[in-house]
Amino acid sequence: MDIIGRKNLRELIEEGDGRHVSIFMPTHRTGQETQQGPIRLKNLLVEAEERLQAAGLRTPEVAKLLEPAFKLVEDSLFWQKQSDGLAIFASSKMARHYRLPLDFDELVVVADRFHIKPLLQLLSGDGRFYILAISQDQVRLLEGTRYTVDELDLEDAPKSLADALRFDDPEQRLQFHTASGPSGGRGSRQAIFYGLGAPSDDEKDNILRYFQKLDAGVQDLLAGERAPLVLAGVDYLLPIYQEANGYASLVDEGVVGNPDDLSAKELHRQAWAIVQPRFAEERKEALSLFRQLAETDRASDELEKVIPAAHHGRVDTLFVTLDHQQWGTFDPATNEVDVHQDAEAGDNDLLDTAAVQTLLNGGTVYAVQREQMPAETYLAAVLRY
Repeated sequence: MDIIGRKNLRELIEEGDGRHVSIFMPTHRTGQETQQGPIRLKNLLVEAEERLQAAGLRTPEVAKLLEPAFKLVEDSLFWQKQSDGLAIFASSKMARHYRLPLDFDELVVVADRFHIKPLLQLLSGDGRFYILAISQDQVRLLEGTRYTVDELDLEDAPKSLADALRFDDPEQRLQFHTASGPSGGRGSRQAIFYGLGAPSDDEKDNILRYFQKLDAGVQDLLAGERAPLVLAGVDYLLPIYQEANGYASLVDEGVVGNPDDLSAKELHRQAWAIVQPRFAEERKEALSLFRQLAETDRASDELEKVIPAAHHGRVDTLFVTLDHQQWGTFDPATNEVDVHQDAEAGDNDLLDTAAVQTLLNGGTVYAVQREQMPAETYLAAVLRY
């Protein structure tokens, strides 16, 4: 699975001018259904070709723009490593694809920027959370939604205590070996340390340095993220990591125990029990605040007011529907919003525009179904001022 956050969102939105193709489709992790993926993608790419040509692009330009996506159709290894949904973004300057834990409806959008609204379930205020399972022997970073969990690649972050300290100054390097421990549980190992000073002090100091390096890797990977991070580890490790931590949305409560003995599914179950009440309370408070401010200048459900406010960083919280597109244009120079019943040349989904600008300006977005909206419209906003 791939990770997509605000950093990736900004890269997509600020990519540049020209025609942009956004494709969303469901995929399957295992089984014969995985064979449907290439066929579905090819059909969607043919649809994108037709739309690009209708927008005025010449056949060679269309072929070059969609070439990276067409290569995926023939990549059998790619289709063996899927999540629940696939998002593809293509322009003359960029080609990206993300395998994500979202069951997308099939959708092709050709516009002057990328369409990201189907991703809002991962970028929204209650869409996802992370689990960092730490022990002295291994580290796992998991991304969870309410129903799914996937392991992420920590890239250059240290994967164990030994990995973190192997390049330290020789005079400070801690020498240790691992051995089986009778009380460690299934497959566990106990680190035996040899170094100067009191063993407990040495151990804590080296674990802290290990966690500081790990935290640097986590922060780099989750740059710009605000999703909750739940720690999982034995009780004495959690406060040491909290001391090293620099990620703003670390949750105080953790999953206590040896995470090496827990599957991703079990870690997800225990971590969801921690974050779900937090998500529910935050959404409840956001809904309540909108209703309190509904008759004031601090809240609005009018598209013509919310779009400029989002662009200028005035939207603190936005509720937006997932299952509807409102086509039109927005001119930042004049703050003018033109709404069209059907998509016209140069149009974007204005609901998508509001969500993108809210996220880029540090606001919170709740992507909901129509019946969950706090107003009889397709978007509703609490304004900062």
